[in-house]
Amino acid sequence: MRIAVFVSGSGSNLQNIIDAVQDGRLANVEIAMVMADRDCYGIVRALDVDIPTYLLEDRSTFSEDADHNLEGEDIDLIVLAGFLSILTPEFTQKWEGKIINIHPALLPKFGGKGMYGKQVHKAVLESGDTESGATVHYVTAGVDEGEIIVQGTFPVEKGDTIEDLQRKVAEVEKEILIEAIQKINLGL
Repeated sequence: MRIAVFVSGSGSNLQNIIDAVQDGRLANVEIAMVMADRDCYGIVRALDVDIPTYLLEDRSTFSEDADHNLEGEDIDLIVLAGFLSILTPEFTQKWEGKIINIHPALLPKFGGKGMYGKQVHKAVLESGDTESGATVHYVTAGVDEGEIIVQGTFPVEKGDTIEDLQRKVAEVEKEILIEAIQKINLGL
């Protein structure tokens, strides 16, 4: 399976995928390319292991530019790994069933436009929920509305801070992102 990974930040989820490909947890998976919507450390991680990498900084044309770069590459799956831009409805429809995203909460709660990073964790804490986690889901034109592939959970403990939830979510994301890619790779 050939995948393209879209990044916006540090690339820790990208590194997790790279490691899983290299150590055999993601057998028969190749990272064919990485695309970034801003200059970020994810680019460095990709280039360090010689993955073809594109920086597409014009967010108004990102979807069209990305689609152009994907042409002819036989991409089976697009993985949004810490990717912050919203893809156009045309792009998500063209690639329907072939784009996944990781979200730092248990969808359908705490999803949608504006719900990313610290905003999600703040909302979880303010809700009083005793459990949080992360979700890998298919991407549709509606933000965070696609079918859920896998979720991982953890308890929200009294006294937890936004930073505590960020740390816990990062650990869950490492596990479920690889699990989701493997499920899709195996046709499960």
